[in-house]
Amino acid sequence: MSAVTVVGAGMAGCEAAWAVAEAGIPVTLYEMKPVKFSPAHHSENFAELVCSNSLKASRIDSAAGLLKEEMRRLGSLLVPCAEACAVEAGGALAVDREQFSQLVTEKIRSHPHITVINEEITAIPDGNVIIATGPLTSDALNAPIAALTGKSLYFYDAAAPIVTGESVSMERAFYASRYGKGTADYLNCPMTKEEYLAFYEALIHAEAAPLHDFEQEALRVYEGCMPVEVLAKRGEDAIRYGMMKPVGLTDPHTGTRPYAVVQLRKENREGTLWNLVGFQTNLKWGEQKRVFSMIPGLEHAEFVRYGVMHRNSFLDSPRLLDQTYALRKEPRIRFAGQMTGVEGYMESAGSGILAGLNTVRALNGEQPLILPRETMLGALTAYITDPYQENLQPMGANMGILPMPEGKFRGKDGKQRKYQAYAERALAALDQTIRR
Repeated sequence: MSAVTVVGAGMAGCEAAWAVAEAGIPVTLYEMKPVKFSPAHHSENFAELVCSNSLKASRIDSAAGLLKEEMRRLGSLLVPCAEACAVEAGGALAVDREQFSQLVTEKIRSHPHITVINEEITAIPDGNVIIATGPLTSDALNAPIAALTGKSLYFYDAAAPIVTGESVSMERAFYASRYGKGTADYLNCPMTKEEYLAFYEALIHAEAAPLHDFEQEALRVYEGCMPVEVLAKRGEDAIRYGMMKPVGLTDPHTGTRPYAVVQLRKENREGTLWNLVGFQTNLKWGEQKRVFSMIPGLEHAEFVRYGVMHRNSFLDSPRLLDQTYALRKEPRIRFAGQMTGVEGYMESAGSGILAGLNTVRALNGEQPLILPRETMLGALTAYITDPYQENLQPMGANMGILPMPEGKFRGKDGKQRKYQAYAERALAALDQTIRR
């Protein structure tokens, strides 16, 4: 049986390697860490979560929950690993990022059909290959990819700061989830109108970190990870109606709803580390300390990681890839992950599963696995590979990309019933496709 090369041991690369290896086909997995790190990576382990530690909602009648259930049914490695490393996050699946990466690394390294080589790849390997080097693909590999595919597109991504739990002042902060849903898994830092306006002014006038030389081309910020200071400059209430919305929360210290709220979410099971939800930033580190310490409860916060910003690259997939993630002009080469235009941790991992399963099918002379548009993975794949797509922007899982279900969904619970119908239809279509 022919061997398969997978380049990159991030979310997509690990799923791709696992899918191929589980079929009994030898895999050589190349990962440049720890020989070389990208600007945003720090851990030697695989499947490192660079931004948030949340994998979004767990409910099957949500876009993110449906995506994860589809992945589970397709043999995902990462979904059960994430569940084994979960931390409290209300209705979301959030993980202890270090435990998660370590568990995935152990699973990959111990698989009898996977050989890991820690080396930077600077040319596209021969034979069947899946390139899953992510949005931070090194310049050395970007050059041959660009030569093969044409100029890559790019946008910019940002990560939020992390503080220690013990340094948060509970004289102002309080535990709660919005509308009391689930358990009180978030730390909430409430603001009065005066506090918010002072914070807002400091934020919009704070000094941003300079971009590197290679980042001086026209800056393109992806809306899903926009730096908080960029969003704030759209208007005084932009962040108060965004990540700082106070709806569904009552400050137990005052008995009233705050004017604005900053929420913190657990980074690890022990609750010793917390991240500022939605506070991705490119401010200078000293400015982050100064401005974010103005948040009530964070006056003496200990920052263990400041926010960072980096360039993300993705392909012109509508012109380049088919629905098996294969390069149309050279099908032995497949791409997976955020570089294909899917956005999000699990979306990237899901593309890795499909790239891996379709590589197996191609080697076995079988028909490709094309998921129905009614499934979340099928809809995402169709979206990013649609040749009529003029200007691709990264797309994450959402119900809006699925065909409308039949029936009318009126009344107070209409939206919930509609989403349940989406989920039931998707899983039935997926199961039928798998059985073929």
